[in-house]
Amino acid sequence: MSFGLSRGKTLDTTGYGILHSELPPFDQGYIDPRDFFDKPANSFEIEIGSGKGTFLVKQAPLNPEINYLGIEYAAEFYRYAADRVRRHSLNNVRILYSNATEFIRFWCADQIASVIHLYFSDPWPKKRHHKRRVIQDQSLLDFHRILEPNGKLHIVTDHADLWEWYEDHAKRNQHLFDRKEFAKPESVAKGEIVGTNFERKYAKEGRSFKAMTLLKR
Repeated sequence: MSFGLSRGKTLDTTGYGILHSELPPFDQGYIDPRDFFDKPANSFEIEIGSGKGTFLVKQAPLNPEINYLGIEYAAEFYRYAADRVRRHSLNNVRILYSNATEFIRFWCADQIASVIHLYFSDPWPKKRHHKRRVIQDQSLLDFHRILEPNGKLHIVTDHADLWEWYEDHAKRNQHLFDRKEFAKPESVAKGEIVGTNFERKYAKEGRSFKAMTLLKR
C-alpha cells in the first residue's frame, strides 16, 4: 500500500505495514501477532510507539532470530517506519498502525511476547490527560498477561513527572513485576541508552534520561 506525502515523497508500506482496520473484530477472540510474520522465530518483541522506526532498524538486523512488532499511532510515523523497514528488507519486523494499549488488551493472546519496549512515550503532562499515558494499572495487567514467564518491560523517559508516574505504578504493582536495572540493547551507539530519534533530539537539549526494567513475576 503506497501513500504520498505533501513533501512529494512516496512511502510504500507493502508487506511490512499492517492497518488496524485489517485486524479481525476484537469480539471474535484473541489473535497471535506472531502470525504476522512469514517465518516463525525463537522470540517475539513489541515496541510501543515505534516512531520513525529507528530502534527497530538498528536492533532487528542484529537479532534475526527475533521477530519485532512496532506499534505506532501517528499515521505519518507509521508510514515512514513501515517504508523504512521495507527499504532495509527487515523480514523480522512489522509495523502496526493502531493504539498499542487497546491492541494488547483486546487482541493479543496470552504469553506471546518476551519483551515490551516503551521508549520516550508521550508524557501527557496535563493532569486531565494522565489517563492517556501508556502505563496504567490496567495496562500493566495486560502487559503481564501477554508476556511470557520472566518476560520484560523496558521503559525509558526524559520527563521527570512521567518518571515519578512510572515509579509509583511499578511500586503499586510489585505483585506483577520485579523492578530491575535497565540493560542497554546491543544496537546503541556510544553514550546512548536506546538510540531513538527522540533520545537524540532530547540529548542535544541537555535533558537527562531515566530507565528501568520490570520483570514479570
